Amino acid sequence: MSKRRTIASDGVQHELVGEGGGGARPGVILFPTVMGITDLERGFAERLVEQGYSVLLADLYGRRFTPDQRSEAMAAMTALREDRAALRDRLLGVLGAAIEQEEIDDEQVAAIGFCFGGQNALDLARSGAAVVGVASFHGLFDPPGLPPQPIKAKVAAYHGWDDPLVAPDAVVALARELTEAQCDWQIHAFGHVGHGFTNPSATGAMPGIKFDERTARRAWAECDAFLAECFA
Repeated sequence: MSKRRTIASDGVQHELVGEGGGGARPGVILFPTVMGITDLERGFAERLVEQGYSVLLADLYGRRFTPDQRSEAMAAMTALREDRAALRDRLLGVLGAAIEQEEIDDEQVAAIGFCFGGQNALDLARSGAAVVGVASFHGLFDPPGLPPQPIKAKVAAYHGWDDPLVAPDAVVALARELTEAQCDWQIHAFGHVGHGFTNPSATGAMPGIKFDERTARRAWAECDAFLAECFA
């Protein structure tokens, strides 16, 4: 059975999920949706632990939001997105916290993220951080507007083509950006699919946001193969 503990520092409370007593394993940093750490992300973490990874659930807000506090979570996300340089520093702090954990092999760290968390995973790669790979599920693609850095990580993005938050032009722009960064990248676009397709609670949050079980299954299968390759 997996074990969970809280890593508290600088006003945030990351959650580490892994097997107890098994030594260092490849680590996956998991950046949550706009709502921050919830049972959705904890379930994703359990899935990854079963595959042999230790998982750090990243806390960027310093608090937990309930479903009826969505507007507060949106405001917190907006505040972070308004200063992408400061957000980058926060993401690098999360990476620093991850590699300090004895359950995580500090040379075998990847990051995945969902929605706002997908942007965070991409921004971690854009920082030039020494992570082996990053994967974005229905993430935001807009670049941070910071001086570009060589991207060392392999990059994968799983995107619903009808996502109202990320137009087709933004997908092409991301491909161009990753190509110019000379990184190993892949983008998987799923037809007739909107935003939030991995989240059963997403349906009805706003137009164009809807859970899609088939796409979630397909995207996770691609991510499983991607992480296995990154950690090979």
